[in-house]
Amino acid sequence: MKKLIYLIPIAIFWSCNGPKPAEETTESLSQTPPAPTEVAMPDSVLRHVVLFGFKETTSQEEINKIVDAFKALPSQITEIKSFEWGTNNSPEGLNRGLTHAFTLTFHSEADRDAYLPHPAHKAFGEVLGSSLENVTVVDYWTKP
Repeated sequence: MKKLIYLIPIAIFWSCNGPKPAEETTESLSQTPPAPTEVAMPDSVLRHVVLFGFKETTSQEEINKIVDAFKALPSQITEIKSFEWGTNNSPEGLNRGLTHAFTLTFHSEADRDAYLPHPAHKAFGEVLGSSLENVTVVDYWTKP
């Protein structure tokens, strides 16, 4: 009986500090990260690239107003999935007077087709007025 009394504290210590059950030790390995809150981007997207060249008579103030109006379109047209813009800084000199580039992303041709006649897009056209010397538009589906 005395031997059993000595073994009880050892058994208790071992049971408290011994290996964990399999589900506890692998729990952290099997957890998946939480799902992202953003909508996943499709494998291919439709890019709508717009290039502007302004007339020499167009003031910087008018250009700024046009850029601001273009930048406002994504908040007015839900079909636009992303938008970015910038000004030409290529050292090659092949821009043919095109100075401002705008890229809109759509997830489908239907989204792009809804954007084109959208009242906000039409109103943007009114802001452009006669400020442009040249405009080029290219649409393409992205490829990996």
